[in-house]
Amino acid sequence: QVQLVESGGGLVQPGGSLRLSCEASGFTFSNYAMSWYRQAPGKERELVATIFASGSTNYAESVKGRFTISRDNTKNTLYLQMNSLKPEDTAMYYCNKRFQPGTWGQGTQVTVSS
Repeated sequence: QVQLVESGGGLVQPGGSLRLSCEASGFTFSNYAMSWYRQAPGKERELVATIFASGSTNYAESVKGRFTISRDNTKNTLYLQMNSLKPEDTAMYYCNKRFQPGTWGQGTQVTVSS
């Protein structure tokens, strides 16, 4: 079955950096567009970044120029490098397929605060 395990979150000061990882299993990872999503308390889950099977990427306007999504198909792992973090980036971060996302993992909490 599909399993997604996110890690790498934590507490960081504004302007700091974090690198999130997502280990995927149960499907042919390299064939799928994969995305990072986030959900802040009291808000809808939102799409943050996508990387397609081709390697092309796109980003939400709010993170463009600060976040970088990447993938290692040999390790079935998705990454999100987050730089210049802002308090408004505080959220639970999840990875999933971009299209028809299935079961969600437990997520990893990112808190940006001084």
